[in-house]
Amino acid sequence: MLVPVVNHSRHPLPEYQTAHAAGLDLRADLPDGPITLHSLERALIPTGLSIALPVGYEAQVRPRSGLALKHGIGIVNSPGTIDADYRGEIRVLLVNLSTEVFVVNDGERIAQLVVTRHETIAWQPVAALGITERGAGGYGSTGR
Repeated sequence: MLVPVVNHSRHPLPEYQTAHAAGLDLRADLPDGPITLHSLERALIPTGLSIALPVGYEAQVRPRSGLALKHGIGIVNSPGTIDADYRGEIRVLLVNLSTEVFVVNDGERIAQLVVTRHETIAWQPVAALGITERGAGGYGSTGR
């Protein structure tokens, strides 16, 4: 699929890191210098990228597992959704969940972008839903 992209950063376009990767790595675009995240602090990090997705697709901004494991860095609204009609800059809402200070540097890979199809639904009001084995069992209801 071809996705139109405007790159206002000084960095290359996001790339898949392996042949079968689902996500492309997004980089921080910080021409004015690094951003420091203290424990439990969050910051909206620009990428310098804007995209135009086809109707019926969305892009999900997801955390990078290495940053989460090694530094406790996550994304507050994970996954963040980019709709097909959004034309603004992709920005990533990082949060530092560790007790250590973390510095986000220009060009650093900070998140993943996954493009996927989605359906548009129409509600069908009904008096009751069909019965299943699980029923209304929610959090923790299917075991440990």
